[in-house]
Amino acid sequence: MPIEQRGVDTIPDEERTSGPRDLVSILLGSNLCLGVIIFGWLPPSFGLGWWASVSAIVAGTVVGTAVTAPLALISLRTATNLSTSSGAQFGVRGRLVGSVVGLLLALGYTALTVWIGGDVMIGVLGRMFGLPADGVSYAVVYALLAGATVAGAVYGYRVLLSMSKVLSIGMTVLLVLGVLAYAPHFTTAALPQTGGYLLGSFWPTWFLSAVAAGLSGPIAFITLLGDYTRYISPARHSNRRVLRATWAGLITGLLVPQLFGTFTAYGAHAALDYAGPLVQASPTWYLVPLLLAASAGSVGNAGLMLYSMGLDLDAILPRASRARATLTVAIVATACVFVGHYAWNAQSAMTSFVLLLTAIGTPWAVITLIGFARCRGVYDADALQVFNRRSRGGIYWFRAGWNIRATVSWAVGAGVGLLGVSLPSYQGPLLHLTGGVDCSFLLSGAVGGLVYLALSPRTAPAGVESGQEPVGAESRV
Repeated sequence: MPIEQRGVDTIPDEERTSGPRDLVSILLGSNLCLGVIIFGWLPPSFGLGWWASVSAIVAGTVVGTAVTAPLALISLRTATNLSTSSGAQFGVRGRLVGSVVGLLLALGYTALTVWIGGDVMIGVLGRMFGLPADGVSYAVVYALLAGATVAGAVYGYRVLLSMSKVLSIGMTVLLVLGVLAYAPHFTTAALPQTGGYLLGSFWPTWFLSAVAAGLSGPIAFITLLGDYTRYISPARHSNRRVLRATWAGLITGLLVPQLFGTFTAYGAHAALDYAGPLVQASPTWYLVPLLLAASAGSVGNAGLMLYSMGLDLDAILPRASRARATLTVAIVATACVFVGHYAWNAQSAMTSFVLLLTAIGTPWAVITLIGFARCRGVYDADALQVFNRRSRGGIYWFRAGWNIRATVSWAVGAGVGLLGVSLPSYQGPLLHLTGGVDCSFLLSGAVGGLVYLALSPRTAPAGVESGQEPVGAESRV
């Protein structure tokens, strides 16, 4: 299969041969991995019981999907990725906000997936063959996972889609076997080793779980969905079918692995760590399936995230090819894996990462969706590519390529969200207004959206935002 040559340019309709079923396959297959499974461990590690953990994950995932899924329709219309498409609201240069947010999201999740996958592989190989858990072993395993991930990401969308179709079946079988493996010691009671509720009482801890373990899953896809729907043709597939497929893919692709993570956390009594107890509690017959899940599943998920990172960096640096950009971000992601392994506590690092990125990313998603509703899904695909051609002009040029109103709205929303976040090592000053409950994503999304509506009160014509400068023909810089 040839290496994909497309970056963030417009995909011609004759190449848009994917369909809604492919979207479900890639969202399901790529998420059945330890990098997503481990999020199901967070609520038990926060001190919640089984039913409270399940309700928090389900509630957060459903709310997050409601916000995130409509974003899939934007790239269905623009035939390019979501950060480039956001140029219709933020300007052809201002769309760099989306590229940076997407880059950070994908970078963190790629590093997390390789990190947890490598740790489980080391544990399994140690039990099976006596492999020492030293620096050399971790370096070799992380490097092997990173190398396989890079190969899939460089080859591009078609290879990743084929891989996801295989993983959606294979990983489902491995997870079913996992339920049987950990069922004998499963308990619904809160794990006593946690020492009680992380935030001191039930509801603040439950809401933290809903955001950190549930909502964070769909929000991770706010810039990724367009990477797949840009290959779906709106001439052959309706908005409704694509939206249903997005809902199905996100709900099943996130709830199945996360609830498996919750189940195994109680089955392995993994209170303060996940990878170690998961391996130690595994019966001998499940070690090989667990090794396959840690390796193949991690490569599938991290490959998809790395592919998205390559596109985002390609959008930031138009002169770089997608393959070169992918290799560059792979090096950075691998470095983050080693830093995470040696310097961070898994629970604190994961919680802080997802809460901060959710607060920053949610207002961008809300503003982009408001723009989609205003223009009724009608975009000038050619004008969105001005920055990539290193040109000037077009209907999305605004002021020097930036829509100041949208950018300021995002910054205000993100700032408010960061002031209302509750981290293991930081408590935002706005938490007293919400009774100590982390509502940072609600605050950031609501404030960002309301400020944007206040600054841009008039509905612009299709494909054009209010407050735009009149711009003539496109010109070269």
